[in-house]
Amino acid sequence: MNLACVDQIAKAVLYEGYMLYPYRPSSVKNRQRWNFGVVYPRSYSEAGGGEEPCGMRTQCLVSGGADSKACPTLEVRLRFLQLQTRSTRLGVEVGTRGLPDGWQEAVERELSLPELVLEKLLQETVKQAFLFPSQMRTRAEHDRVRGLVNAVELRQEAVEGAVEVSAELVGDNLYKVGIDVQNLTPLEIPAANRDAALMQSLVSTHTILGINNGGFISLLEPPAELEDLASGCQNVGAWPVLVGERGQRDTLLASPIILYDYPQIAPESPGDLFDGTEIDEILSLRIMTLTDEEKREIRESDDRARQILDRTESMPAEQFMKLHGAMRGLHPHKEETP
Repeated sequence: MNLACVDQIAKAVLYEGYMLYPYRPSSVKNRQRWNFGVVYPRSYSEAGGGEEPCGMRTQCLVSGGADSKACPTLEVRLRFLQLQTRSTRLGVEVGTRGLPDGWQEAVERELSLPELVLEKLLQETVKQAFLFPSQMRTRAEHDRVRGLVNAVELRQEAVEGAVEVSAELVGDNLYKVGIDVQNLTPLEIPAANRDAALMQSLVSTHTILGINNGGFISLLEPPAELEDLASGCQNVGAWPVLVGERGQRDTLLASPIILYDYPQIAPESPGDLFDGTEIDEILSLRIMTLTDEEKREIRESDDRARQILDRTESMPAEQFMKLHGAMRGLHPHKEETP
């Protein structure tokens, strides 16, 4: 399983909407987050007539390896962001001014299932429940500009759900694998508003699949003889693509954003910016134009936003020049013979 490559892709595309330029809580567009891959609590979804999803389904094809005596085994990882509310009380010299109500940041969550033998999955599905309980933490942060110590309170609500994995034999040494993700978090008031429901939702939900002694079949470009089976795979809320070096078939990323097989990150990119349709050069230059007060607010609001600001301010000039553009995929022109 190529986890390093998956991590790069996931952070580049699945955190879009987590926060947007100018990365400040007081910015209007950052007061209501939008995200891909939100799986809401079932009771909230049902109260709204099912318009907001409470589940995600991924189906894919797996071919067995050359060693017919060794059955393929499957690795399954579920990843998502869990939102938490952050409030800050500044040092006593400046009173009790805090961040705007409802400022949210995210915590990465991961659930790894035990390695699954496909032959056993043919006989019985595997279902694994998960629970991340509610919690509240308080920590001290130093304000280097003012020389003060601020109290930061982080509050999370409980998130509960399940992952179900199944398989069926659809051909000679060929399997159809299904992964269903459900949010089973109980809500005291099922018809709660969206902001409250988001605090108990799976956000930017995606699954990562790995196969041993076998290979995944591309659903975008399947072999001609498997086109009908590939088109019969049902994917709801996510789409699986091959990840890694071109030609490798041992890792699959099921993403709420439709990607192509073997997506890549531009080597010139210095880091994540988390802004939809992010353009590194423009966003980096805009960050440099922020006022000292705006930069102070960023540093007090969110760890990832603080990292973006620090990385941009310390970026060498030659790195900025690399962001201006690159040419790839050029081929010599062949003149047609008359």
